Amino acid sequence: MNLMNLQRLEIVEAIIRHEFNVSKAAKSLRQSQPGLSKHLQLLEAELGFQVFRRNGRRLIGLSEPGQEVHRIAARMLRDRDALGELNAQYKEAQSGSLVIATTHTQARYALPKAVSAFRKNYPGVHLMLHQGSPAQVMNEVLEGQADIAIATEGLESANDLLVLPCYQWNRSVIAPVGHPILSVKSLTLEEISRYPIITYASDFTGRSQINAAFAARGLRPEVVLSAIDADIIKTYVALGLGIGIVASMAFDETADQALKAIDAGHLFPESTTGIAIRRGAYLRGYAYSFIESVAPHLKKEAIEKVLVRSFT
Repeated sequence: MNLMNLQRLEIVEAIIRHEFNVSKAAKSLRQSQPGLSKHLQLLEAELGFQVFRRNGRRLIGLSEPGQEVHRIAARMLRDRDALGELNAQYKEAQSGSLVIATTHTQARYALPKAVSAFRKNYPGVHLMLHQGSPAQVMNEVLEGQADIAIATEGLESANDLLVLPCYQWNRSVIAPVGHPILSVKSLTLEEISRYPIITYASDFTGRSQINAAFAARGLRPEVVLSAIDADIIKTYVALGLGIGIVASMAFDETADQALKAIDAGHLFPESTTGIAIRRGAYLRGYAYSFIESVAPHLKKEAIEKVLVRSFT
C-alpha cells in the first residue's frame, strides 16, 4: 500500500469530530461535500475495508477496523503538528502567537495577572483570549483553533484532551446592603432557599455543584435568573431581583460597594478549574510559561512527562 495521504486522514478525524456529519466535516475543512466523499472512498479503497458503518448513504459510526484507523490517524496528525511546532519553537522562541480559550469568569477574574506578566515577558508573542462556554473552549482546542483551554466544567468529557488541575475555588452569597440574609448567624442552604436566587447558567462556573448541593438536602430553590458571568449576576442582585451565588473571586469590596458577600464555602464542594491541552500537542516554551504563571505547580518538565505518557 502506498504512503497514506494525510489529507484523507484529516477527513476521517473531521467526520468523527462532527459526529459523522459529512456536510459539517466538509465545511470545517473548507471542502465541498462531494470532494470530501470522494477522498473517503479512495481511502477505503486503499485500505481494503470500510472505515465507517453506514445506514444507506449516511455514516452512523466507526467500523471495528475503523476504530483502529482513528487511533493511528489521530497520532499521525498530532506528530505532524508537533514537527511543525518544533520547527517554529527553535526559529521563533520569543515570537509567535498563543491562543487561550476560556470562560468569562476565568478571563475576567482569574487570568488578568497572568496575562499582564506574560505580555511583559513575551512582548513579541501575540496573545489572544477566546471566550465561550466550556463546550466551546474545549472544541477550540480539539480542533486546533486554540492552544490551551481553561475552564471549570466539561473538559474531562473529551478523551483527546489532557486536563491538568489548575486551582480550586468556592462560592459566596451576595446581596444588597441591608438584605436580611446578611444578618443570619449561620448561613445554611435552607436560609438561601428562602429567597429568589440569581446564579450561573447551566454548565458554567460550577453550576452543577450548586444544583447538587441543594438536591442533596431535598431543596428546590427558585432560580429567577441565570447568567454566564458574575458581572450580570451582580447587576441584577443590586437591582433587588434576588440574592446571588457567585465565585468568591468575583466579588470585590471596593468595586461592589452596593453589595455585601458572605462566604458559602462550607455549603458547597470546592470546584477545580482545569487547564486542558490536546493529547500529543507540542507547546512552545512561552506556552509553558503562561501555564506556570496561572498555576505555579504546573512546571514544564512535569507537563511534558504527562503529555508523553498520555500519548504512548
